Amino acid sequence: MKVISLNATVTESNDRDAARVRARMKKSGALLINLMSSPGAGKTTLLSRIITDMRDERIGVMEADIDATVDAERIAALGAKSIQAHTGGMCHMDAGMTEAALDALEGDEGDLIFLENVGNLICPAEYDTGAGLNMMILSVPEGDDKPLKYPLMFKESAALVISKLDALPYFDFSVEKCSERAKKLNPAIKIFPVSAKTGKGMEELENWLRERLADWRKN
Repeated sequence: MKVISLNATVTESNDRDAARVRARMKKSGALLINLMSSPGAGKTTLLSRIITDMRDERIGVMEADIDATVDAERIAALGAKSIQAHTGGMCHMDAGMTEAALDALEGDEGDLIFLENVGNLICPAEYDTGAGLNMMILSVPEGDDKPLKYPLMFKESAALVISKLDALPYFDFSVEKCSERAKKLNPAIKIFPVSAKTGKGMEELENWLRERLADWRKN
């Protein structure tokens, strides 16, 4: 497992950097997925379940955090390629930082490459990382009103994973209300209520990821 330190690149060049990252991923056939959420929503737990279930795919993970290496160590213990990217205090990954992380991961050699972005619901949605797919997680304990409070992330994501479904009996959370609010912002968004702990809903999500990988390689 590698640990790399990154610096934010010039904002004006981000679109150019993002286009270069996407072209690189197209050439390699690997699908880069930008995974976003607030802290504690369950990104690493979800990825751990995906890695365990999807043994037929070569999966790499770039863990972006301000500090620490605990998430990358957890992913590496499952046998997946992983690196820990320290963002030097930045609250997001931009395309230039993503490209540097891909270099360290040797991400051209994978099938699915996940960028576990820094945990918050604002900054990560504002920067194009060059990913072929944006996916976000909203956990049941966070509340079903988050689409009202942080609309941009829902607008920018192709998929919403409603995580920690096993906690529904203990929180005032409506999957229906959350889904309705997300769909108003982004009618095309795919919604997957799941529990990575119990496995509920994971097969549907994983099959969708396989389909997106196949589509990425066709188009």
